[in-house]
Amino acid sequence: MRKLSVEDLSVRGRRVLTRVDFNVPLEGAKVADEARIRESLPTLRSVLDRGGRLILMSHLGRPDGKVVPKLSLGPVADRLSDLLGRPVTTAPDCVGPEVERLVAGLKDGDALLLENLRFHPEEEKNDPAFSERLASLGDLYVNDAFGTAHRAHASTEGVTRHFAQRAAGLLMIRELDYLGAALAAPGRPFVAVLGGAKVSGKIDVIHNLLPKVDALLIGGGMACTFFKAQGLEIGKSLLEPDRVEVARQVLAGAERQKVRLLLPTDCVVADRFAPDAQKKAVPRERIPADWQVLDIGPETARQFSDEVRSAKTVVWNGPLGVFEMDAFADGTNAVARALADATDRGTVSVIGGGDSAAAIAKAGVERRMTHISTGGGASLEFLEGKTLPGVAALTDV
Repeated sequence: MRKLSVEDLSVRGRRVLTRVDFNVPLEGAKVADEARIRESLPTLRSVLDRGGRLILMSHLGRPDGKVVPKLSLGPVADRLSDLLGRPVTTAPDCVGPEVERLVAGLKDGDALLLENLRFHPEEEKNDPAFSERLASLGDLYVNDAFGTAHRAHASTEGVTRHFAQRAAGLLMIRELDYLGAALAAPGRPFVAVLGGAKVSGKIDVIHNLLPKVDALLIGGGMACTFFKAQGLEIGKSLLEPDRVEVARQVLAGAERQKVRLLLPTDCVVADRFAPDAQKKAVPRERIPADWQVLDIGPETARQFSDEVRSAKTVVWNGPLGVFEMDAFADGTNAVARALADATDRGTVSVIGGGDSAAAIAKAGVERRMTHISTGGGASLEFLEGKTLPGVAALTDV
């Protein structure tokens, strides 16, 4: 999946319209988590240092097509200026005469951040006229927003129809390289760790990965639907009744394809869903009828840890328990530390975005992973084998 790179473009004196993912949490007028901004810096510096005129566009939050002042990108521009060490001008909108005037005034090495794209309903509708207005601002197009690549919006798909060359930013290329290599040519043993609450959210990932992996480790709330498929008591645990048959088919498919599918052999159960709940570890065959599963048990944590330590490639998507509560984070933390140790010894570890990235960060080992995706939904759809519109729209090389 080789795409034209921003570094392949001749940018000096050119207006480089660049889609970034600055959908970051704010606390008042300050950026609360700047990780996504930092991830974009290599692409932005590549353009600016080579004399490009950088025009940045992003969304922030869910303003639903209306102007919501607290979702302005102004605070992002302030922090970006600090990180780049040069001023970043803010535009009052993302289209219109005032924006066009600011763009016309840009000099080589200047940067302009457009206002929140989603203040306009046409962005998410991929409106052709809105796409054309955005495109008129640039001579060249770059997409470095992997986190939005699974959405066919005006700034990610519609706008590309107006450019002969559509380049990938350096972050986008890194995402495609690591996720693509993990699926296409993984070092073996290849192990996938899947967690999260629901089977329904991961079933396409499971179907796509089963023919590719050597072992599939399943934890999180979704494991309980598999337990039910095996006829086990799951108490008050999360269950998707309409996915029990699907889970049964997955178990049969794994056996047929000779893939080792590991479910928890023990669980941490609680008498209620609360940080201070009474809890205990039990074998999966002895889940009390009035308790609920909230984490993998210590024996399972050891088994899963051994699996990732012996792997050459590990893809992880979804936490193994309710990691947000410290009382039920032990399983996720233990496997995360084991994977960090394996990565230190050469294992390639690729972590899906969203809750997976948050869980790895809470375990304190995010800097020891090979790659943590910046896109939760996008990485999930990539692992499902789906075409991402924002990626498909970029120029192949």
